[in-house]
Amino acid sequence: MPDTRFFDDLGPLSLGELARIAGSTAPTAGLTDTVITAVAPLDRATAGTLSFYSDRRYLADLAATAATACFITQANADKVPAGCVALVTAEPQAAYARAAGRLYRPRGFGDQAQAVHPSAVIEPEVAIAVGAVIGADARVGRGTVIGPNAVIGPGVAIGRGCIIGANTSISFALLGDNVRIAAGAVIGEAGFGVTGSTAGAIDIPQLGRVILQDGVSIGANTSVDRGAYDDTVIGENTKIDNQVQIAHNVRLGRSCVLAGHVGLSGSVIVGDGVRFGGRAGIADHVNIGDGAQVMAAAGVMRDIPAGETWGGVPAVPGRQFMRQTAWLLRNTSGKRAE
Repeated sequence: MPDTRFFDDLGPLSLGELARIAGSTAPTAGLTDTVITAVAPLDRATAGTLSFYSDRRYLADLAATAATACFITQANADKVPAGCVALVTAEPQAAYARAAGRLYRPRGFGDQAQAVHPSAVIEPEVAIAVGAVIGADARVGRGTVIGPNAVIGPGVAIGRGCIIGANTSISFALLGDNVRIAAGAVIGEAGFGVTGSTAGAIDIPQLGRVILQDGVSIGANTSVDRGAYDDTVIGENTKIDNQVQIAHNVRLGRSCVLAGHVGLSGSVIVGDGVRFGGRAGIADHVNIGDGAQVMAAAGVMRDIPAGETWGGVPAVPGRQFMRQTAWLLRNTSGKRAE
C-alpha cells in the first residue's frame, strides 16, 4: 500500500469503473461492483487489489497471486488463478498505469502560502536558511541544517544532525540521522517507469519511497529516484559522489562507495562494502555481492559474485579484462603490451 504521507488515496472504486478507465474488457456479470482499494505487483497483491501480468518471468507470481483482478492479454487469460478476475486488454501494463493513476495522487504543495507549513514538525536547534520551503506534515530532527532554497516535500522525515544543501529537492523520502546531501541533489522524484500503448508512451505511477539510512552522503546534483512500488534504499554509511544516478527500486548495502557519474538502473541489488569506479554503469535487475569492486567505466550486464573485481564493457572478471586489453594492444599496435 503506498504511504499515505506521500500519496492521497482516491479509492475505493468499483472494478467496472477501473476497467472502463483502463480500457480493458468489463468484468463478467455480477462482478462489476466488486470493490478495489489498491493496485500492487502480483507478488504483493492482496484481496481488493488490482494487478497486471505481461511477462512470462512472473508466471509463478501470477499462479500464486491473491489479487482480486488482473489485467492480462487474451492469450494468457486462462492462466489467471481461481478467485482472480481476468480483465482482458492488449496493453496490461498500460491499463495498470491508468488504474493506478486513478487510485492514487502524489501529495503536492497545493496553495501553501508559508515557507514552513504550519503542520510541519521542526525540532529545536534546526537552522532553516532563507528561501527554503517545507511542506505539510514534514518532520525535521534536532540540529539539522536546511540550506537556501531547499525544498522539503509533504510528509518527508529528516533525522537529527543532517545537512541539506542549497537548492536540493527532497520528496517521498525518509532520512535517518547524520545524512549529508550536497547542493542540487534531487531525492525522491519519479523513477523512469514508462510503458508503450496505442496512444504512445505513458508514465507508470511511481508509488514507492526513498529510504536514506544513518550516515549516508549524497553528492551534488545526484538523483535518487523513488521506488515504483517498493522502496529505493541506501544503506548506512554509504557514500555517493556528485552526478550519480540511482534508479527506482535500487537497494544499496552499507558502506558502499560510488564515484562520480555512476549509474545504477532499476532494481539493482548491491551488497555491503561494494565500490564503484567513476562512470560505471549497471544494467537493470543485476545483483552485486558483498565486497565486490566495479572498475571505472565498466558496463555491468550480469551478476557479480561477492568479493570479485570486474571491468570492461560488457564487464567480465578483472583478470580476464586485463588479458583482453593486453591482447588488443598487441594485435592493434604491433607491439607487445607492457
